[in-house]
Amino acid sequence: MVDTPPQPVASSSKPSLLPAKSWQHFVGGGLGAMCGAIVTSPFDVVKTRLQSDLFRVKHTSLGLEGGGVTVVHHRPNLLWHFVETGHIIRDIYREESIRALFRGLGPTLVGVIPARSINFYTYGTGKHIIANQFNDGQENSWVHLSAAAAAGIATGTATNPIWVVKTRLQLEQQAGKIPGGSLAIIKRILREEGVKGFYKGLSASYLGVTEGTIQWTLYERLKRLTASADGKSGVQEWLGMLGSAGTAKCVATLITYPHEVIRTRLRQPLVNGKMKYTGLVQTLRLVIAEEGTRSLYGGLSAHLMRVIPNAAVMYSIYEAVLRWS
Repeated sequence: MVDTPPQPVASSSKPSLLPAKSWQHFVGGGLGAMCGAIVTSPFDVVKTRLQSDLFRVKHTSLGLEGGGVTVVHHRPNLLWHFVETGHIIRDIYREESIRALFRGLGPTLVGVIPARSINFYTYGTGKHIIANQFNDGQENSWVHLSAAAAAGIATGTATNPIWVVKTRLQLEQQAGKIPGGSLAIIKRILREEGVKGFYKGLSASYLGVTEGTIQWTLYERLKRLTASADGKSGVQEWLGMLGSAGTAKCVATLITYPHEVIRTRLRQPLVNGKMKYTGLVQTLRLVIAEEGTRSLYGGLSAHLMRVIPNAAVMYSIYEAVLRWS
């Protein structure tokens, strides 16, 4: 009698829905976001002010009080916009103190750390789940796009109130104008606008989900290209990763930037007890009618100077946490 070797038992279990150490996405995203936000905070302040019509009105009124009218010459040269960003940072430092360059950083950190933690965790685990359930465990562009869209919606819904408070803080021109800072603004919003005031700009945030989907999908594609090239290892590999992160963010921003301006307008405080911007479509039409299409790209230079290095720092720390923890 010949012994029959034991046959392997076929496993009926499916791949795990969650990747091993899924907490890495949460920690890596939060840590990277914190470092990037601190480094680029001054550019964030400038961007928010340039996106708002309140900033322009303030300087015009100062010109009138001084006995004349402030004439603003718009220069279409892209290089000039970067120079202008430097001038605004200098003026904020001179007129309002260095602390003003970091105004809103508290709410930014309170918002960006959980926002990026949620975003990176939802994306990292989401693409794993989608690939296992719908694509035989294989990742591709549509898997990345679907996961990025889900991450964007979850992040925007959870953190919108924090961004409303941050935007209000950055639009305050005089230090000490609102005693108590963030807490005072929260109380004011509740008193004047109710709970729904914390969700202003949410529709524009959902519109901005397209930016995240483009960024994640393009980043994954560029990262694979740089990683697969011969001789790309060590420092060169990390440089390729940094370039991928910066390039993906730049392209996504240029395509979707107008939603940033609309979102800032929707989050502006009341002026004389009235809310000028009330909805996504209404804001878009009003901005174009009063200021022209170019105004939808207000603050773009400051935004690019902030988000490109921010993305490079954030993704490099995120990838380091994934690889070495």
